[in-house]
Amino acid sequence: MTLPQSLSHSLDRRRFLMHSGAGLAAAGAAASRKVFAGRSAGDRIRMGFIGLGGMGTGRLREFMEHEDVEVTALCDVDRNHLAAATAEVEKKRNRKPAGFGDFRKVLEMKELDAVMIATPDHWHALPAVAAFRAGKDVFVEKPLSYSIGEGRAMVKAAAAHQRVSQVGIHIHNHTPNYRRAVEIVRSGMLGKISRVTCWKTFDLKSLGIPPDGAPPAELDYDFWLGPAPKRAYNPNRSHHTFRYFWDYSGGVFVDFWCHITDVVYWALELKAPVSVAAVGGRFFMDDNTETPDTLDLAYAYPGLNMTWMLNRTPLPGWEHLGSIGCVFQGTEATLAVNYFKHELFVKGKRVEDFKRPAQLFEDSPGHIREFLNSVRSRKPTTCSVEYAHRLTKGGLLGNIAFRTGRHVRWDDAREKVIGDSAADRMVTRRYRKPWKLS
Repeated sequence: MTLPQSLSHSLDRRRFLMHSGAGLAAAGAAASRKVFAGRSAGDRIRMGFIGLGGMGTGRLREFMEHEDVEVTALCDVDRNHLAAATAEVEKKRNRKPAGFGDFRKVLEMKELDAVMIATPDHWHALPAVAAFRAGKDVFVEKPLSYSIGEGRAMVKAAAAHQRVSQVGIHIHNHTPNYRRAVEIVRSGMLGKISRVTCWKTFDLKSLGIPPDGAPPAELDYDFWLGPAPKRAYNPNRSHHTFRYFWDYSGGVFVDFWCHITDVVYWALELKAPVSVAAVGGRFFMDDNTETPDTLDLAYAYPGLNMTWMLNRTPLPGWEHLGSIGCVFQGTEATLAVNYFKHELFVKGKRVEDFKRPAQLFEDSPGHIREFLNSVRSRKPTTCSVEYAHRLTKGGLLGNIAFRTGRHVRWDDAREKVIGDSAADRMVTRRYRKPWKLS
C-alpha cells in the first residue's frame, strides 16, 4: 500500500486549525446527525462554554456543528468576547444562552451536562476540578495543566466523581495518520526502538515592549489573573500572547509537546521519564516576553532516549516534514511522522510500498464527537485527563529542568523530584489568594 500523500507541510498553528476545522465540522456534523436521528429535541447534551477567546470561539463553533449539543451557557471575563460569542450562538441556533463573567455561576446550573474549558493554561485546573465536583463532564484544552500538581488534582477529581473527560489534543483524532503510525510501531516492524527525536520550529516575530497601563474596560483583569501572581496589566501578557509568560503557561514548547509527543506516548505506551536535562534561551525574541525561543531537551525513559528541539529551523535532514515532526529510530527501520503523513525508511532509503500491519484502531469520529459520544455512553475517551496528565507531565518536567538549569531526576510513583527541593517546589503551584485548588 502506498503511503498517503502529504498535505501542506508548512501550515502553522492558525492555518492548520482553519484547515482542519472545516473537515472536522463536516465529518462531525454528519456523525452528529446519525447519532441524533430519532431522538427528541429534549435529548440534547446541554453545555456551558468557559473561555471564548480565539481558541474557545473556535471550539464553540465545532460543538455547534453537532445537532445534539445545546449551548446553554457562555462565560468569559472579557465582555467583548462574551458578546461576540453570544451573537454567534443567536445567529446559528436562534436562541440566546445565559452569559456570565464568573465560571462558578455556570457550574451552579444544575441542568448542565458538560462544560468546555478553553481558558489560558493557568485557568484550566480550577474550573475543571470544580466542574467534576459539580457532576459535569469536561472537555478541556491542552496542555492539560499549568503544573503537575494541578494535573494530578484533575485526574483525582474526574475519577472520584466518575466524570467523562476529553482533552483537546485534536491531532490524536484528526485524521487516521497517528493511528496508522502507532500500529506500525507496535507491530515490531521497526525492531528495537531506543531513540526518538521530536521538533517544533518557532519563528514568532518580536512583540515589542508596550508600556504597562490600565486594562481595557471590558476585561476583568484581576479575575483573568486568577491564581497567578498580581502583575501590572500589559497588552502582551493577556489574551492571544499569554503563552509567552511563565505566570500563565509553559511556552510554545509545552503547547506543542502535547501534540507532537502524543504519537510517542501512544505508540510506546510511555509513562514518565526518569530524568530530563535542558538547555536553551531567548536568542531571537527582542521584547518583554519570557519563555524560550530555542530549547533542546534530553529525556531518559526506561530503555529509551528522547530528544526534543524547539528551534527556528526543522531538524536537518528532515526539512521536508516541515515545522513539526517525530522520528522513531529502530534497529530494522525508521519511521518519520508529522501531523499529516508518515514515512518508512529502511537502511536510509524511503520505502514507498510496504505491507501494513493489522489495524488496531478504528478511525475516530473526531475529538468533539468522541467526547459527545462518551458523555452518552459513559465510556472513556482516548484523550482523558488521565492520559493527558501522563503526557503533559513530561513537558512540564522539561520546563522545570530548563528553569532550574539542573538535571532533574523524577520519582513518578510519588510524583516528586529526587534530591532537589527547589525543583520539587515547582511541581505544584502556590496560588494567589483567595484561590485554592482543594
